[in-house]
Amino acid sequence: MQKTYKTRPRPGGESRSMNTEPLRFDTKIAVLLREDLEPWQRLNVTAFLVSGLGTASPEVIGEPYEDADAVPYLPMFRQPVLVFEGAKETLKAAHGRALSRALPRAVFTSDLFATGNDRDNRAAVRAVPTDALDLVGLAVYGPKNAVDKILKGARMHP
Repeated sequence: MQKTYKTRPRPGGESRSMNTEPLRFDTKIAVLLREDLEPWQRLNVTAFLVSGLGTASPEVIGEPYEDADAVPYLPMFRQPVLVFEGAKETLKAAHGRALSRALPRAVFTSDLFATGNDRDNRAAVRAVPTDALDLVGLAVYGPKNAVDKILKGARMHP
């Protein structure tokens, strides 16, 4: 299949070629939230969880953005983040499957709502054995089929 390119003028008259073919990914970024969270908690947990994925898997980060006036913006994920929800049991099972597949993952426990800084957050997770974590959120990144298996029983967030 022939790729099509579009040229966009840049400040100073220089041109930049851009591939306009849609990108398809064989990977998935997914967040699973416990269904009983308040709306503000869902947003907060999602933001915290996805912040860790780019540090562990830099390939998920796209190129920096720039508007027509050449004002730069930070790069973001190169692909969509899909958000799911499920019961506490669904989250626990998904966590176990993510661990068994050794995929990059981030967790958010209920204890983190009571802390106010990164050091205390890490200490709160470290204080609890894996099987006893009171998970309210999980983010995973990996091959689509593996992430789909991890999320078995979860549903798309409304």
